[in-house]
Amino acid sequence: MLASLTAAAQTKISGRVVDQAGEGIPGANVFLFDTYDGTSSDADGNFEFTSSETGSQVLAVKFVGYKEFQQVLTLEGKAIAINASLREEISELQSVTITAGSFGASDESRRTIFRAIDIATTAGATADIAGALNTLPGTQKVGESGRLFVRGGDGYETKTFIDGLLILDAYNPSAPNTPSRGRFLPFMFKGTSFSTGGYSSEYGQALSSALVLESKDKAEITRTDLGILSVGGDVAHTQVWDRGSATGKIQYTNIKPYYGLINQEIDWIEPFVSLEGTGVIRQKVGKDGMIKVFGNFKQSTFSLYEHSIQDYNTKYRYDLTNSFRYVNGSYKQSLNANWIVRGGVSYTDEQDDINIEQTGVVEREKGIHAKSVFEGSLSDKVELKTGGEVIVRDYSQELNAGNVPIGFQEVIAAGFAEADVYTSNKFVARTGLRGEYNSLIQKFSVDPRISLAYRPGAVGQVSFAYGAFRQSGKNSYVQINDRLAPEKAQHFILNYQHVEDNRTFRIETYYKRYDNLVKFVDGSPTDLNTSGSGYAKGIELFWRDNQSIPNVDYWISYGYLDTKRDYLNYPHQAVPTFASAHNFSIVYKHFIQKIKSQVGTTYSFTSGRPYNDPNEDKFNHSKTPYYSDLSLNWSYLPKPYIIVYFSCTNLSGRDNIFGYNFSPTPNDDGVYASRAIRQPAPRFVFLGIFITLSKDKSVTQLPSL
Repeated sequence: MLASLTAAAQTKISGRVVDQAGEGIPGANVFLFDTYDGTSSDADGNFEFTSSETGSQVLAVKFVGYKEFQQVLTLEGKAIAINASLREEISELQSVTITAGSFGASDESRRTIFRAIDIATTAGATADIAGALNTLPGTQKVGESGRLFVRGGDGYETKTFIDGLLILDAYNPSAPNTPSRGRFLPFMFKGTSFSTGGYSSEYGQALSSALVLESKDKAEITRTDLGILSVGGDVAHTQVWDRGSATGKIQYTNIKPYYGLINQEIDWIEPFVSLEGTGVIRQKVGKDGMIKVFGNFKQSTFSLYEHSIQDYNTKYRYDLTNSFRYVNGSYKQSLNANWIVRGGVSYTDEQDDINIEQTGVVEREKGIHAKSVFEGSLSDKVELKTGGEVIVRDYSQELNAGNVPIGFQEVIAAGFAEADVYTSNKFVARTGLRGEYNSLIQKFSVDPRISLAYRPGAVGQVSFAYGAFRQSGKNSYVQINDRLAPEKAQHFILNYQHVEDNRTFRIETYYKRYDNLVKFVDGSPTDLNTSGSGYAKGIELFWRDNQSIPNVDYWISYGYLDTKRDYLNYPHQAVPTFASAHNFSIVYKHFIQKIKSQVGTTYSFTSGRPYNDPNEDKFNHSKTPYYSDLSLNWSYLPKPYIIVYFSCTNLSGRDNIFGYNFSPTPNDDGVYASRAIRQPAPRFVFLGIFITLSKDKSVTQLPSL
């Protein structure tokens, strides 16, 4: 009788655990809350157990990677059948991420590809951000410029942002046909996102590429840094307090002593001299908020002689003085557990005083960029980013003192919204819209952007991106015709990436279509319209490995580019002079513990670029020799707080030629004389000693070099 009463009081609970596709899930944990009653599903997802509990109970089903299933049951001794369908849980660490067209480096959990120390220790880059990024696929070496030329795009088509805020001019001034360097050193930033196309709708006014730099947060150590350089010197001090820090730096650069030792192609009168100051304040506010203020000023000057191509003894003097001021204030604050607000304001003021013999030109550009962004999660499957911004650009040019300046003021007001929708840990879709109003042409535009990513296996994934992008014309064009429509481009990108055990492989193909490019009417540079067009397409490969060889990190990149344009004074569609079909780089870094050194080498190869020889009938038909460079750097630590740093570019001394300048008129024989555009010197050699003074004498400037 007792046995029968016990059996009658028990309830049999059975069923099946399945995923959203109806496939059985083996090994799921099935149990009643606050009891010992439960079991695990079998190989087909089936389960069965009994319970002596009565009344209302909660059945729970758990399995790693899926959301917990719960259902209230009433236990009365009768058999209960349950089908538990589990929904996949979206995990930030496991979910697929958008990679098409993008190299990111900030959050380690997002598979860091490029970091500040990668930039600083890449041989041949001389700690220049653009120089290091030119070893990645999608870029091409344009040695007489030094800027980022991306996938058939001109150098001005790449824009730089600090903490989401635009820099109107991110490069230092340079002599004609000599490379310029970026204004900002990589150690200022904790993260670098370099997109070669298909980037977020948050970023506008960039036709080909967006370089997004995220500045460092609060410093942790009070320290003083000294640098004794072969081209100058610097001193910096960082002061840390409980919830904030401040850093100030002064740097003096004078190339004259160096040029006195190494002959230059340029006929310098006074080589490049500059004085630069930087100030940074970081202050935590509230529970997890952060306010950052960054300021930079730089005064630089140089003068040289330019020689006539037909007669070297005929020359004219060229003087340039550049004044640069930049202030950036940004904030970031959590509103609640799911939402944050960020944004800020930046101000740029740059002036060039140029004198060519008796002709003086003063160019000044001022700009303000204000932005505010809200981003967070609408649910575990939908992330939303939305915001607005205003970009003001004020440009003027005055020819000889006392004349009336000519110029323009452009105001662009923009709004953007973007949503990431995770249907599973294997698939994500990003859809975005960007709307802009341009005050000069008084028109409103909307540009759609979409990215898709799918991960078929545990590590590899496929991504696709499409986007429409627009950018206002260069200052020199808009001042002539301020009704020029913005130049436009459409990006189509297909990407496969495989990341496993600190090894990265990616292959990417793309197609870009250009419209509304600036065109000279009948070849006249003072009569402009936007009837130009063009295309760019290609395929790229990238491999990085910092696992296979102990203490070694290396990467290999290759890009093939097919591009043509009909713009400016081109008589028809042709390959532009900055484009090269084949670009190859291999970067190798080795830390050698026995000699307390890190040694790096970089080899870069670029196939010949086209140029127009007026002595030939065909336009842009001639081609330069190929570019080749083998560079070396070496960091040696004689003491934990002292670094001796040496670098040398172009070890072989190859005479790389980037193009030719031609005389505007033929000589008596009807021939247009020419002169090769070369490197200022076969090599650039740098030596520096860096000393850090702090309580912790193991702190060095190695990540800053």
